[in-house]
Amino acid sequence: MSESPSAHAAAVLKSLPTDMELVLKVIPMPGDCNANGDIFGGWVMAQCDLAGSVIPARHTRGRMATVAVNEFIFKQPVRIGDILSFYSKLVRLGNTSVTVTVEVFAERFQAQGQYIKVTQANFTYVAIDDSGRPRPLPKD
Repeated sequence: MSESPSAHAAAVLKSLPTDMELVLKVIPMPGDCNANGDIFGGWVMAQCDLAGSVIPARHTRGRMATVAVNEFIFKQPVRIGDILSFYSKLVRLGNTSVTVTVEVFAERFQAQGQYIKVTQANFTYVAIDDSGRPRPLPKD
């Protein structure tokens, strides 16, 4: 039994999150897509890693590294010309690490003002010293 096309339809949102911080906006270009015309998942992952690092940088105050991608879910395809908004918020502050969540919303080129959640991910970053070893987060 096949599912109806609407079974996979994305929920269209009229607004973006208010409990998260906008940390990156980007528009994927033709060089970022695969043979099917969808944007490479690896390109989306790289953008999410950049967006995810914004909040941890405030806490590490220096060199840091991505140590874990705890979750990564592609909910909908990303297309050429989509206006992508990357929102992030702090999940956990440890002794040497910072964990954040990142949610990505697409504003389709032909349907601006309407948003679709296309990706969500959780990342953990660790503060490191000049030798690449973990170091404690600075105390405020």
